[in-house]
Amino acid sequence: MKTIPLFLVDAFADQPFRGNPAGVVLLEAPADAAWMQKVAMEMNQAETAFIVPLENGFNLRWFTPTVEVKLCGHATLASAHILWKVKKVAKDEVIAFDTLSGWLYCHRRDSLIELDFPAKVMEPCDEPAGLLAALHLKEGAFFSNGMDYLVVVQEEATVRVLKPDMGLLAQVPCRGVIVSAASIKSDVDFVSRFFAPASGVPEDPVTGSAHCALGPYWAQVLGRTVLVGYQASPRGGTVQVEVKGDRVLLRGQAITFMKGELRG
Repeated sequence: MKTIPLFLVDAFADQPFRGNPAGVVLLEAPADAAWMQKVAMEMNQAETAFIVPLENGFNLRWFTPTVEVKLCGHATLASAHILWKVKKVAKDEVIAFDTLSGWLYCHRRDSLIELDFPAKVMEPCDEPAGLLAALHLKEGAFFSNGMDYLVVVQEEATVRVLKPDMGLLAQVPCRGVIVSAASIKSDVDFVSRFFAPASGVPEDPVTGSAHCALGPYWAQVLGRTVLVGYQASPRGGTVQVEVKGDRVLLRGQAITFMKGELRG
């Protein structure tokens, strides 16, 4: 029986049990979307990535346990980490991924992996119906980029102690909701958390794609384009961010936690 390599990677982490775990599946040819969705459901991670080799790079798709998503940072970082680790790509070679969000590029930067992603700029908006109530907040500033909502609050502590009503939050029409504040620590610029119950992910531990929105927002607020974000989920993870025009560079580490095989 044919077997398919499968990995579990802790992304945006420098040690096991931190950052955001992602499944990575190495395919030899395109697979049926329904099968990939079932594998992602079985893996039960925030995202599972499926990689198929192309002549000029790799096709990359991401699935939560319930839906396919158009952009995922941590599973892209995990995918690049595995391709270099199993020597599908030379260590000094740039990895190009063809995705639903266009071509994405990954570079090695010493011990870090750098993701070159599109900026997902947030624009001010009115409060979506029921969002404050779902987050158990009294106030916040609201922004949207058509994919996620961003709620900015005044205090870092507010972000850290949030306990949303996931049932109510799942009714908000969006992929997910980011809550963020400026950091009180000198080595971190902003903190955030990301909730996406409507996409099958109650709380995502560390969300690269959310930093494609957080980077441009905080760069404008703080007047700097090179930033450090900390996602204050129970697992926690640090994302280095650099805003360059309509692109955002995300940097972080990854740890292979598990290797196995799928029965084809």
